[in-house]
Amino acid sequence: MSLALAGLVILAIGDSHMAGRNYLLTNLHDQLEAQGAQVNSYGMCGASAGDWLYPTTVSCGRGEHHDNQMPVTDRNKIEKTWNINQLIQQNHPNLVVIELADTMASYGTNPFPRAWIYDQVRALVGRIQADHISCVWVGPIWGNPGPPYYKTVSRVTEMAQFLSQNVAPCRFIDSTTFAKPGEWPTTDGQHLTPSGYHLWGQDITNAIVRLKSENAIN
Repeated sequence: MSLALAGLVILAIGDSHMAGRNYLLTNLHDQLEAQGAQVNSYGMCGASAGDWLYPTTVSCGRGEHHDNQMPVTDRNKIEKTWNINQLIQQNHPNLVVIELADTMASYGTNPFPRAWIYDQVRALVGRIQADHISCVWVGPIWGNPGPPYYKTVSRVTEMAQFLSQNVAPCRFIDSTTFAKPGEWPTTDGQHLTPSGYHLWGQDITNAIVRLKSENAIN
């Protein structure tokens, strides 16, 4: 049987969606591996793009998952951040998958922080590009507008559109196309149920498979 992602060594990084055991840390990771990729995944709760560049801490924990081992999570703890340069040197990826949107979208506040997001995104993309590594950037999913996150359709749409215009040469995966607003239930307005994370991981994997088939990533 031909595996669509055979030969890819993937470094996957993300925010809280990648930091929980039943989140993308397991669901995306395992589905990428099922397609033949070698995968190392890291998630930091509350992390923006800049937190992968400079030493700092995250206040709500982090998680990691390597190949076919069990994922390891430290929830609700103050943890040091991982550095993208060190992760690249350690894991030698030929594809970086970036899932970073919700922390930077500043839901519930105005105005939309375009300049701040742009600076963070371009800095992270630049670090990856300097090593001539292919990358894909996964945009935000729909949520619910109530507390504590106030994740509105309009702000998710704005964030997805802004990322799509500013992550090149990374390829952009538009998660808003995977479901209708409200179709995937959340536990708190932002984080999905385990079945939702399974669907999201499956759709991201399918998008990466399609990009590889089109030779859009190496």
